[in-house]
Amino acid sequence: MLKYTIARQMSGKKVFTNRGEELGKLVDLIIDEKSGDIEYLLVEINPDSKAAKRLGLAERMANIPYEAVTAVSDVVIVDEAHVTAE
Repeated sequence: MLKYTIARQMSGKKVFTNRGEELGKLVDLIIDEKSGDIEYLLVEINPDSKAAKRLGLAERMANIPYEAVTAVSDVVIVDEAHVTAE
């Protein structure tokens, strides 16, 4: 139940790369139902994001692996090395 509370608290936060470029806005978390582990961030990609274009995130929504998250506060920071188009 705690992870669902965390998901609600994180929803709407802006997502930036470790280079300081905006990717978009966090919409939801994808959680493994059996283990309860967070697997992906569901991010609404900013259509003007140069970082998203460079990383091949052409779709409006993208799943970013949770392992890419390096920090969470007022914004979510993800390591570009773990962000790829699927």
